[in-house]
Amino acid sequence: MSSNNSGRNRTLVPEAKAGLNRLKTEVASEVGLSDYENIDKGSLSSRQNGYVGGYMVKHMIQDYEQGLK
Repeated sequence: MSSNNSGRNRTLVPEAKAGLNRLKTEVASEVGLSDYENIDKGSLSSRQNGYVGGYMVKHMIQDYEQGLK
């Protein structure tokens, strides 16, 4: 298996990057991780980092569903 990660973690819509970073910071604050943008993410547990990503997806799904109504 190749260890090439060239297709991962690419921003498909570069204009969305700032919005995703704002959402990430907002969600991290909601789950109790203050000053998330300045924290070394490697010092956080997998669970803590997973909460941020999971809640980001949850927020995006909720926003999308509200847009459908």
